[in-house]
Amino acid sequence: MLSAPPALIAVIGPVEPPLLAAWVRHYRRLGVERFLIAFHFPDHARDVQRHELQAACRELGIIPTGTSTGPWHEHTNTQLRDALRHRAGLGWHLMADADEFQQYPASLTEVVTQAENSGHRVVGGLMLDRVAASGRLTGWRPEGGLDLAYPLGGHLTHRLLHGDPRKIVLARHNVTVSSGNHRAPGHRPDADRICAVHHFKWRSGVLDDLRRRVQHFTSGTWQEHTPAVRDEAGRLLSHVGQHSGVINTSDPQFAFRRVSLDRMPFGWPSEARNIFTAWRPHAHTGQD
Repeated sequence: MLSAPPALIAVIGPVEPPLLAAWVRHYRRLGVERFLIAFHFPDHARDVQRHELQAACRELGIIPTGTSTGPWHEHTNTQLRDALRHRAGLGWHLMADADEFQQYPASLTEVVTQAENSGHRVVGGLMLDRVAASGRLTGWRPEGGLDLAYPLGGHLTHRLLHGDPRKIVLARHNVTVSSGNHRAPGHRPDADRICAVHHFKWRSGVLDDLRRRVQHFTSGTWQEHTPAVRDEAGRLLSHVGQHSGVINTSDPQFAFRRVSLDRMPFGWPSEARNIFTAWRPHAHTGQD
């Protein structure tokens, strides 16, 4: 018997409304029926931006569970996410940021049923960073879609930023998930069934966001647990500074190639398994 579709849990910042619309459509196509969304707007977000995003959410038929404003401390996202999970109740929870488009080799209900049958209480994912063919941090046109604007997928998060590319994409309601949805202490996903998490972060405006993050965490305006997030932002800024403002898509270590949300990347199960099992935190991130 197939399990019920999981509830989607997301804390969303000031993204562009077309991204939210594309994200909702993507997860509805996967079979998601329940969306529990909380908006958090840091102080730099403009009122018109907040109102447009909230209106776009309602037009999509989703009533936000809550909206908050203020500093984006490192613990902010976790606290809001856990409140949403509590409200979601029993069953499986799917966790995704607004720039994360998960891709599975089977239907969500089949993925959940397989996890249950094999005794796993979590399902893992691996970030696949999507960028423009030129490496430029560009905007995108909704009518063209994300695949057209950001056709390349590669491994930027861990090979350049030294960030954790692993994600807990699905978890039972009573499984604790760490900050950033990277781990579930005491639970290991099936490394042979890692989903692809297409990561559309590298769009127009992200450099300003990263500079702001470095500034606020360095000054203490935003509280951090470790310097990891600030360090990752600094590495991306340094990289584009050395490459005339673009991501160097020709560097073989990043393994950029053309991918699509319509089909799993070629050879993904073994590629994801190798990275997922071999990844270790950078020396000073403070993660285990």
